[in-house]
Amino acid sequence: GDVYKRQEMAKPLYKLREGRIISGVCAGLAEYFNIDVNIVRICAVLIGCAGGAGVIAYIAAAMLLPER
Repeated sequence: GDVYKRQEMAKPLYKLREGRIISGVCAGLAEYFNIDVNIVRICAVLIGCAGGAGVIAYIAAAMLLPER
């Protein structure tokens, strides 16, 4: 019922060609959450510097997310 309807309406997450610097992951996240891409990029750098898990997550997203 409701769970199926929510899954149907879920917005897909993409890497974006427009506005990308490396692979478009941050631009895609910014569009998905409707926030400024620079905020996402700053957060990505801070998370990447805080222990490296952010770097691994970014690489995984760059390989797994479809491009739009």
